[in-house]
Amino acid sequence: MNHLLKAENISYNIDKGKPILSNISFELNKGEILGIAGESGSGKTTLGKIIAGLITPSEGKITFAKSPGWENTKVSPIQILFQNNGETLNPFRRIDSVVKEALKLRNGVIINPEEEADKIFLSLDLKENLRKRKGYELSGGEQQRGALARLLAVKPVLLILDEPFSAQDPDSQYNFLDLFKKINSQRGVTLICISHNLRILKELCNNLLIIYRGSIVERGKCATIFNNPSHPYTRFLFKADNYKLSHDEFRNEPYNIQEPD
Repeated sequence: MNHLLKAENISYNIDKGKPILSNISFELNKGEILGIAGESGSGKTTLGKIIAGLITPSEGKITFAKSPGWENTKVSPIQILFQNNGETLNPFRRIDSVVKEALKLRNGVIINPEEEADKIFLSLDLKENLRKRKGYELSGGEQQRGALARLLAVKPVLLILDEPFSAQDPDSQYNFLDLFKKINSQRGVTLICISHNLRILKELCNNLLIIYRGSIVERGKCATIFNNPSHPYTRFLFKADNYKLSHDEFRNEPYNIQEPD
C-alpha cells in the first residue's frame, strides 16, 4: 500500500507550555481505516484537528501525499466530521442547498448538480423529504447524515471521524458503522476514526493507535491489539469497556501506569 499521510514528531502545547500531544509519529496508507482510541482529554481530537490542518502543531509536521485533481481547488482533500454537527451544517439552511454548494467548491461547474447530490443522498440513505429540511429540523442522526453528505460532496481523499458514535443508540451505531465501511470500500475514501467506543473500532478499523496523556502507548493491527494488548493502559481500557475493573484497578489505574521496559 502507498503512504497517504505521515505524522512526524507532532507535539502541541498550550497554557505556557502545557503539553497536549508529545512526539506523535505514525503513517497512514491509502484505503486504510485507522482507529485512534483513548480516554477523554488524551489529545485525540487535537490530533485530528492538526491532521486536518485546522491547528498548527507546536513541533513536528504532517506530510500528505499529493492528490491528482486537487491542485487548484479551494477546499482541502482532508475533511473532518465533527462530533458537533453544527460545526459542519448551517442549521438555518436546507440540506440540499448546502450539499449543492459544496459540489461547486470541489468541482467548479457541474453539469447536473441535482443528479450528483441525489447520488450522495441515496448512498447515505437520506430520504427525499429530509433533503428539503433545514439542519435544525433534523434529528441528531439525520443531521449527521446531512453533515456527511456535505463532506462527501467535495470528494475527500481522507475523512476524519471525530467521535461519530457518541450520540447514537446501539442500532444507529451499527448502521453508521456499515455506512463508514461503504464510504471506504465504494468511494475509496481513507478514514481515521477517533472514538472511545472500542467495540466499534474493533469492527471498523484495520489498525489502531492507543493514546494516553498525549502520547502513543500502543499501535498495530486491530486484531493483534485486541487479542493481546501489550501496554497496561490498553488493558485498562479494555477492562473498563467490558465493565471488568476491580475497585482497586478503578482507583489506581491508569494513573499509576508505568511504561514497559
